[in-house]
Amino acid sequence: MTPGPGSVVDGMLTIPSTCPPATTACAARALLLDDHVHALLVTSGRRLLAVVERPDLDGVPDEVPARRIGGLAGRVVAADADLAEVWARMRAEGRRRLAVVDDAGDLLGLLCLKRSGQGFCTTEGVLARAHLRRTQPADVWATRV
Repeated sequence: MTPGPGSVVDGMLTIPSTCPPATTACAARALLLDDHVHALLVTSGRRLLAVVERPDLDGVPDEVPARRIGGLAGRVVAADADLAEVWARMRAEGRRRLAVVDDAGDLLGLLCLKRSGQGFCTTEGVLARAHLRRTQPADVWATRV
């Protein structure tokens, strides 16, 4: 099932979580323990400084700033890119997350491929999951994962 016609901006999350430039490798490791978190977006204001993924942290001392570990190459996409083409590329590469940026490198959103690979996560779905996690006991939530 391929996404319909449109651009990346039509499929991206509009409320991505971000980390400040001072985020350390230790803090990044802790954040990436959540299996829903596939990449950390390190920003300064709106500017995307780095996208950090789990393998980036291998062997890196805890105190190193995460912005120096991650990268942008292959981890960002333009908002006007064709959504179906990007979906096909993400599936072929096994990539679950791409940061969406404008021409100036400012973060606009996050393109999140669903675990099934059959589409993209929605802002509404992410907010609903966050609400469930806040309102239900941990042992109930664990049975839903």
